[in-house]
Amino acid sequence: MHNTPHAQTATLSNRSLVDLDRAHLIHPVTSFRGHEAHGARVLASGDGMWLTDIDGKRVIDAFAGLWCVNVGYGQESIVAAATEQMRKLPYATGYFHFGSEPTILLAEKLTALTPAGLDHVYFTLGGSDAVDSAIRYITHYFNAIGKPAKKQFVALDWGYHGSSSTGAGLTALPAFHRGFDLPRPWQHHIASPYPYRHPQGDDDAAVIASTVAALEAKVAELGAENVAAFCCEPIQGSGGVIVPPRGWLKALRDCCDRLGILMLVDEVITGFGRTGPMFACDDEGVSPDFMTVAKGLTAGYAPMGAVFMADHVYQAIADSAPPELAVGHGFTYSGHPVSAAVALEVIRLYENGLLENGMRTGRAFAAHLDRIRAHPLVGDARGRGMLGAIELVSNKATRAGFDPALDIGGRLGRLTWDNGVIVRCFAHSVIGFAPALCCSEDEMAVIFERVETSLDQLLDMPDIRSAVV
Repeated sequence: MHNTPHAQTATLSNRSLVDLDRAHLIHPVTSFRGHEAHGARVLASGDGMWLTDIDGKRVIDAFAGLWCVNVGYGQESIVAAATEQMRKLPYATGYFHFGSEPTILLAEKLTALTPAGLDHVYFTLGGSDAVDSAIRYITHYFNAIGKPAKKQFVALDWGYHGSSSTGAGLTALPAFHRGFDLPRPWQHHIASPYPYRHPQGDDDAAVIASTVAALEAKVAELGAENVAAFCCEPIQGSGGVIVPPRGWLKALRDCCDRLGILMLVDEVITGFGRTGPMFACDDEGVSPDFMTVAKGLTAGYAPMGAVFMADHVYQAIADSAPPELAVGHGFTYSGHPVSAAVALEVIRLYENGLLENGMRTGRAFAAHLDRIRAHPLVGDARGRGMLGAIELVSNKATRAGFDPALDIGGRLGRLTWDNGVIVRCFAHSVIGFAPALCCSEDEMAVIFERVETSLDQLLDMPDIRSAVV
């Protein structure tokens, strides 16, 4: 028998895979030593809302992989679209004026779906390099229009904008700065519109006004002539699913216009039906100058992200230099034809029932979030569409959290897995949810039944019970 790669894989024990992973594979956003001690949970297959690991354990995925498998696992029509494109043309460069049919059709389709004015798209491999690309284009734009001093960027505390060398500085989470010499001197942050932790959190108008005032103050401090852009997520994802009041995004769009700065809206998590409409910007009729997407664009079936650029920015850059001078930004895999074919089929699925199903199940999701507030550990439950979170507290009256030494996130990660549900257990005692848009109401009930079981088990632990007031 020939020692083929398939045969080698077939002879590996499950333990061998875990050991090989521990020895060689660097995992994203993970403690190296912590992962060596923990070991990998190796996934083997997926179907709809469900995943099965190499030991045969079947769990319901309430986080869509990493906020991305919006259509669910095992969609055969996507596999067929990718296979057909691989056979026909597996790669085409976008350099040297070359193009491919699926990439061109995807650009046309997407710019028809995005907010008015976002007529141009640059394709990336994911969200991090989409943000990085937007930063580069914004810098180029202000140089092009003769305002080279406008180099400062403002973002939000608790925000997440990827982990590229520049985007990670706009991100405002300590793990992405620690040891990386970030943020950069031109990257600034203002307070998050975190209603549950805001001194006037019950007053939507006050929360909105506080962010507007903070942005105005920061721009005044830096000098409007020096500020390039304000960057935000419509709902802050990795910061703990922080949901600003409705009207917040529109107020910030108006504020950016008044201040003469660009607005970059990061819809990497919120795009493609995650909050209800195709894009969260649609909820408030906002058209930013730049918008980044990824994740739901291909539903995780292939790597791809995108930067949408407003026509006024595109025209300024286009007119700033002679035609023979290239704008020197590009990736080998920009507009990859297989990823584009996948994205076209994913969008077809959204438009043929999945967005509608997501909105319907999203109403059941909201009802579960309302109900779970009664649990002794739950201080806040928040969400929009199929994106939400519950925040655990030791004291509901004071909203006090837990001592980090109690490792609430780590314990919940083990409990929820053992109980057959995948959620995102943040370090600051927040449980994040992002179920696929194919989720049924019955499956949503299973998710919450298993999460509540996990919360009950957590509360039964003596040191946790003694910490709760």
